[in-house]
Amino acid sequence: MRLTALLVGLFSIFLLNLGACEREGPAEKAGEKVDEATEQTGETLERAGEKVEEQSRQ
Repeated sequence: MRLTALLVGLFSIFLLNLGACEREGPAEKAGEKVDEATEQTGETLERAGEKVEEQSRQ
């Protein structure tokens, strides 16, 4: 009986923590924007590098 109550309690705590993880705070949103900007910058630099490489072959 105690084991069942313990397992139900632990499972409830797990579900509450899981639900809390879905909310995004302002810091997480800002971090995602920084990640997107960094990725876009990297892609732009990669394309620029490819263009320079193509021109150097000509």
